[in-house]
Amino acid sequence: QVQLVESGGGLVQPGGSLRLSCAASGSIFSIYVMGWYRQAPGKQRELVATINNGGITYYADSLKGRITVSRDNAKNTVYLQMRSLKPEDTAVYYCNARHVRNPRETYWGQGTQVTVSS
Repeated sequence: QVQLVESGGGLVQPGGSLRLSCAASGSIFSIYVMGWYRQAPGKQRELVATINNGGITYYADSLKGRITVSRDNAKNTVYLQMRSLKPEDTAVYYCNARHVRNPRETYWGQGTQVTVSS
């Protein structure tokens, strides 16, 4: 079992920045691919970024250049740095952990709200 707790969301003006954090506990952090997803009102949850234990990253095309995902294995924490935020980035952002060898073993955090508005 893995417990994931997100933090760092909030209200930010267009063009601003936020850094989300996701603290993991309960299992060996390094055996999970960590990811960030988001879900806007009335829309499906979508993948934002992932990072594996080796630091290999994946970014959604729509967000490339404005986000950076990183992880600190010593702190069991994954981060999502977001820049040049737009109103359409408003969503609940979820942290995800997916077992490297068993993708069906997946965990989700409770989500953190990001609102981009003036």
